[in-house]
Amino acid sequence: MPRERIKRKRKEKEWYSVLAPHMFGKAKIAETLADDPEKVKGRNIEVSFQDLTNDFAKSHMKLKFKIVDTKGSEANTVFIGHSLTSDYIKRMSRKHKSKVDGVFDVRTKDGIRVRIKPSALAGKRLQTSQKRAIRVILKETIEKEAKTRNFESFIKLMLDGELGKEAYRLSKKIYPIKRVEIYKSEILEIPKVEAIVEEEEVEEAGGTERPVEETHEASEGEEAAAGDVADGDFESDTGESEEEAESEDATGEESGTEEEMVKEEAEEAAEETAIENTGDSEAAEENEEEKKKS
Repeated sequence: MPRERIKRKRKEKEWYSVLAPHMFGKAKIAETLADDPEKVKGRNIEVSFQDLTNDFAKSHMKLKFKIVDTKGSEANTVFIGHSLTSDYIKRMSRKHKSKVDGVFDVRTKDGIRVRIKPSALAGKRLQTSQKRAIRVILKETIEKEAKTRNFESFIKLMLDGELGKEAYRLSKKIYPIKRVEIYKSEILEIPKVEAIVEEEEVEEAGGTERPVEETHEASEGEEAAAGDVADGDFESDTGESEEEAESEDATGEESGTEEEMVKEEAEEAAEETAIENTGDSEAAEENEEEKKKS
């Protein structure tokens, strides 16, 4: 007997918006199609840096992202590296006669390992000792910047070209090279990067702490409420009624008003005596003037 064909109902595919990491402003970089959110995870996305910054000068840089999580129709990514276009590298190496390459594995301040591949370009041929000295400077510069910066600030420093400028400035002491380019980078520990992204998403979802001033005001309010409760408990323990408390307040106010009246009367009496004294002194002065005239 022929086998009956079993028709399986295919699940409809959905479009997922791929978002850049928090360090790139959560910008939408691509769209991907899948019938299951789990199938979206692990996909790699490559986009030009020009698409994120709208800067034509960054069109030769390609950024690589990896999808690590999905929420609804959005897919979150992490930065896993970058590279320069092949035509840009060939054009730069053709202009210069000598090139010093390096591959360095560094660790950022927050413990993420990154592989950096710089290249120093010179206008003339370099000696082997000069290449060795320039390569040492490149390594020391990159390691120093990585140790003093976290992952996000180090990646921004590299993509903005500031890392290459610092290495270029120090390498000029050995030989007047033309420029230093970071032509490729690679993240070696993606799971740790995933953990950082998850913490950021939790904070954005409402887990951020309130400002210090607000928490301080809340603590004062709680202390005030606790004080009111404590006073109420004390009154209930002593057995004093509200009427007795009101009568005590009234007597306290009366005593306060009597003290104020006494003070006012004393001040008025002092003013009167001062006026009398001034009047007597003026009369004495007038008598002395009349005696002098006579």
